[in-house]
Amino acid sequence: MPFPVTTQGSQTQQLQKHYGITSPISLAAPKEFDCMLTQKLIETLKPYGVFEEEEELQRRILILGKLNNLVKEWIREISESKNLPQSVIENVGGKIFTFGSYRLGVHTKGADIDALCVAPRHVERSDFFTSFYEKLKQQEEVRDLRAVEEAFVPVIKLCFDGIEIDILFARLALQTIPEDLDLRDDSLLKNLDIRCIRSLNGCRVTDEILHLVPNIDNFRLTLRAIKLWAKRHNIYSNILGFLGGVSWAMLVARTCQLYPNAIASTLVHKFFLVFSKWEWPNPVLLKQPEECNLNLPVWDPRVNPSDRYHLMPIITPAYPQQNSTYNVSVSTRMVMVEEFKQGLAITDEILLSKAEWSKLFEAPNFFQKYKHYIVLLASAPTEKQRLEWVGLVESKIRILVGNLEKNEFITLAHVNPQSFPAPKENPDKEEYRTMWVIGLVFKKTENSENLSVDLTYDIQSFTDTVYRQAINSKMFEMDMKIAARHVKRKQLHQLLPNHVLQKKKKHSTEGIRLTALNDSSLDLSMDSDNSTSVPSPTSAMKTSPLNSSGSSQGSSPAPAVTAASVTNTQASEVTVPQINSSESSGGTSNESIPQTATQPAISPPPKPTISRIVPSAYLLNPSPRSSGNVATKMPSPVAAVKRTCSPHKEESPKKIKIEEDEISEDTSCIDLNEHEKMETKEQIETEVNVNSQTETLQTTSLQAPQKTPSTDLSDIPALPANPIPVIKNSIKLRLNR
Repeated sequence: MPFPVTTQGSQTQQLQKHYGITSPISLAAPKEFDCMLTQKLIETLKPYGVFEEEEELQRRILILGKLNNLVKEWIREISESKNLPQSVIENVGGKIFTFGSYRLGVHTKGADIDALCVAPRHVERSDFFTSFYEKLKQQEEVRDLRAVEEAFVPVIKLCFDGIEIDILFARLALQTIPEDLDLRDDSLLKNLDIRCIRSLNGCRVTDEILHLVPNIDNFRLTLRAIKLWAKRHNIYSNILGFLGGVSWAMLVARTCQLYPNAIASTLVHKFFLVFSKWEWPNPVLLKQPEECNLNLPVWDPRVNPSDRYHLMPIITPAYPQQNSTYNVSVSTRMVMVEEFKQGLAITDEILLSKAEWSKLFEAPNFFQKYKHYIVLLASAPTEKQRLEWVGLVESKIRILVGNLEKNEFITLAHVNPQSFPAPKENPDKEEYRTMWVIGLVFKKTENSENLSVDLTYDIQSFTDTVYRQAINSKMFEMDMKIAARHVKRKQLHQLLPNHVLQKKKKHSTEGIRLTALNDSSLDLSMDSDNSTSVPSPTSAMKTSPLNSSGSSQGSSPAPAVTAASVTNTQASEVTVPQINSSESSGGTSNESIPQTATQPAISPPPKPTISRIVPSAYLLNPSPRSSGNVATKMPSPVAAVKRTCSPHKEESPKKIKIEEDEISEDTSCIDLNEHEKMETKEQIETEVNVNSQTETLQTTSLQAPQKTPSTDLSDIPALPANPIPVIKNSIKLRLNR
């Protein structure tokens, strides 16, 4: 299919219009070299499946046409049942609108379609979830039909002739729905309930973006390239604190406004230039916010104190204006800004003919990037329950990242948006498991001999929140579990599919264990965090062969969860290496990047810097407070003051000192263990030597009064007769009910 490259000659009239809230940086027209680079960019993108074939595109149009006819037919039936005049019934209308990547024209092969059903005032939302749902069920092309009526934005999900479609519903205060209805008209929002306003927002924002760019073809090609780059670099996920599709679209649209005559090859480079130098938290705006006097909440740091703490505000152009990036945290912003700088450096090379476009889309190996990782695992007994459980856990991972960021010894917690299938705990038991991996960077320390880092409270408060949300939403089942542990880089091969770990390295042979934190002794009266629905889980990677070096091990089943059970949480202690952090400065440019001068000045949150650690400092293991005191509200993602210690227990902590051996640096691991219980309360502290040259390993024995068999990963080989010791100690926490 052709990909038009619009040049200056065809835009002369169009460019009379002013785009954006500031003047353009450059009006330079594309040169022949720019056109050649753009064609090379198109050829580089094709193998990645970002362009859909014409045949598939026509199939989507046909399916949407059928769906549109179904809506019109259904609304006529509803109108007749409510005894409307025949003259009204004949012209009652009803329409399917699209939004998201399909409406923007940047959807990829096999992508789903976001749609909105717009109905007149006499059609109720309850009709949509009853009679229209039944009408869809009768269609032979429809499969996997499900309604999520209680969601934050209520939706019907279905697969229509092989294409996945999400349909929202909006009831307008109109007697009929005309074919030429423009949803950008703010007056349509009058007298609507909040659910209809939320449902309309996607279409209104998408349409505004398309009206605010100088050239749609150049915008679309640039956005395809940037979205592919973001996905390849693991920074494409709104729910996990990175940017979602609409946020990337707004950043690209702002770049197009600043360089209105540029074509895609130039715009990709300018995108990295602008946003590697952007002075966050200054907001990105495509147009001046307008007040419509409809008394709807809008993003405004002058009025809303919480808006002042948003770290990377990108403001939607349609009323009511909202920040599309409220989930961004200190760590995710740090990761994205670093990626912007790397992207600038690579595109600088491409413009100098020192590199090809393929270099920009090379996926960095996340699993070689960090020395320390937290592996988070969610498991459920059935596939249906796994989908619900994974969706809930994934929607809360940003809380865990926020908790880790507050630990004074952690400078970065980078969650990989891609989830992976996890090996079964018990090969004889039906169980569905999904895991996520979080890379950790610890504070660089100087002149420190011993340093202890405790992650117990960080992880425990996260799991408490997830369990509480599941119980409050009545989706919790007995065998739904969360497990977490710390592993080092060389241990990842025991958990991840072989093809994921691209760089082959010699791995150590010690075994590592993973058991579940099964917390049911929760304060059920506590509210969950602000999320009011369980989002649909992102597509997990299809099961692929895991490392075949391991053999299955039997295990005892996890004890049943009861209201009176006590959570056993291991002290999550990790070895802290001396980190040498380096920052890529990217390319340089004399161009001045205009910030949002018209917006009120926003005091930026404290920089995510941490004071130096006192040598030989120890952080004692805390115990999570009773569930009545565990915070369930998601704090604003601001670089808060680092937590120097967690709440202490009444009893004195028990210490274990570990010195690591250089050749066995990967033996340290964390288990959140429900199966090992101790009669007395105790806290375990692991003191970790921080030494950039040598590390030695020696374990001090700890005797537990009672111990039950633990659960091992099925693909991990049995430990040798005289194994390198792996610390596996539990602490017994008694949460108030």
